[in-house]
Amino acid sequence: MKIKVLIVDDSALIRSVMNEIISKQPDMEVVGVAPDPIVARDLIKRTNPDVLTLDVEMPRMDGLDFLEKLMRLRPMPVVMVSSLTERGSEITLRALELGAVDFVTKPKLSIQSGMLEYAELITDKIRAAAKARVRARTVAQADAVKGPSEGLPLIRNPLTSSEKLIIIGASTGGTEAIKEFLMQMPSDCPGILITQHMPEGFTRSFAKRLDGLCKITVKEAEGGERVLPGHAFIAPGHSHLQLARSGANYVTQLDQGPPVNRHRPSVDVLFESAARCAGKNAVGVILTGMGKDGAAGMLSMKNAGAYNFAQDEASCVVFGMPREAIAIGAAHEIGALHALPGMVLGYLAANSSRALRV
Repeated sequence: MKIKVLIVDDSALIRSVMNEIISKQPDMEVVGVAPDPIVARDLIKRTNPDVLTLDVEMPRMDGLDFLEKLMRLRPMPVVMVSSLTERGSEITLRALELGAVDFVTKPKLSIQSGMLEYAELITDKIRAAAKARVRARTVAQADAVKGPSEGLPLIRNPLTSSEKLIIIGASTGGTEAIKEFLMQMPSDCPGILITQHMPEGFTRSFAKRLDGLCKITVKEAEGGERVLPGHAFIAPGHSHLQLARSGANYVTQLDQGPPVNRHRPSVDVLFESAARCAGKNAVGVILTGMGKDGAAGMLSMKNAGAYNFAQDEASCVVFGMPREAIAIGAAHEIGALHALPGMVLGYLAANSSRALRV
């Protein structure tokens, strides 16, 4: 059964290139193209697509307005097509909050040749979207800001808190999963390092958005920062993020080496560095995402003494990366996204309590 794709974009060139890319895939078919959401609305009723590709900025109806109505009335997998600009990244992050599964970016130069070079990325994202769990979302739900949940375990030993680290990896669906996780973290939680598969520019906007929502400080890693409690560092889209030591301190380190598992930043690179530098002081968390990036690195963390958590299938947008980690025995515990912050803090609190009794 082929994946039925509807393309919605106001650019005739983009529609043509996307049509060419998708039509060449043996497991996909383009069931329609639309220049705006008004035309798309009728085509959705007629063709019943499995996946929609949607331009962020379009005439007649704003892409976000259309997405909000779509996710409320007829939830379906949507892959946003965004421009590599600050405005484009902010709009795209909003689209992910409203329920879009993932996004691709338009090339800055030579759109036709650039999009054709992106063919593998685009089609991979469409395949992942076709398998994604999509839930109805409303503006109110997307705007809901939750503080740390009442009753989450407290880490009572400041020394343990400063020595421990939380290391997180995610991909498809990860922006919302990371947001939900970090918004539950208290201001004195252990330092956090995060790799989320995102392009350069988007990671900066993502970090800035999270910093405004969370009790902890969230920033895009620049390299050389000391990893302190109450701070989270997100890998920039152009570099691998690694954990390093500087004397008695943990610090961030950036590396522009080749992609690993086709990704830079790569979750495996971050997890392997945590295994080397932090060992039993690290807590690993692998969240929703397609592919297997992070599985091998999480197993290295486990072998080095770290304690690891994986998101469960039911709460994942795409159960790829967690499934691979679970399959090779890298995860100690598996939990729903809403429960993971409490599970992680519970583990840290239990270790803190033991430290106090020594």
